[in-house]
Amino acid sequence: MRGMTIFRIGLWAVIALCAGAAISLYLGQGLGPDGEQAAYGTPFKLTDQNGAEITEAAFLGKPSAVFFGYTHCPDVCPTTMAELGGFQSQLAAEGKALNVVFVTVDPERDTAPLLKDYVSAVSPDVTAITGDPAGIAAMLKGWGVYAKRIGEGPDYLMDHTATTFLLDSKGRFSGTIAYGEDPKTAKEKLDRLATL
Repeated sequence: MRGMTIFRIGLWAVIALCAGAAISLYLGQGLGPDGEQAAYGTPFKLTDQNGAEITEAAFLGKPSAVFFGYTHCPDVCPTTMAELGGFQSQLAAEGKALNVVFVTVDPERDTAPLLKDYVSAVSPDVTAITGDPAGIAAMLKGWGVYAKRIGEGPDYLMDHTATTFLLDSKGRFSGTIAYGEDPKTAKEKLDRLATL
């Protein structure tokens, strides 16, 4: 009888230890060395629309809305960028900063000069990112973004994730805005983001 009691106590101790380790691992996911949530995505060195080097530091200092698309996109990208430009203007009028970033999923066609023309039609305050295909592919993978070329020839399309990623001023993931999301709901998310 005494042996069975010791066995039960030992078994419960092992279960408690395993549960504690599992909780610790779960809560520790995505944390930086200081115990805070780490910045989203992976480090990168790419090129902005002005031909200058840009890194993940571009997502620090103010909240960001990051969209992955391409300049030859017939519908989703221009619609999303127009909406983000509008939100950026509304927030600026309210004294709130928002960093809008357009990352190409089509670096073969989306050169820095082409991106500069594309985003300046939205707002002079939008940042665009391009670079070598391998660098862009690594960034897409680090963000969990899907992109696939559809068709052949110079007029091919790209199938891609149509979600806008929201990051706080420390570059940490804070939510998303879905393509076609109700504008009122999207604006509420951005208002909340501006306080982070």
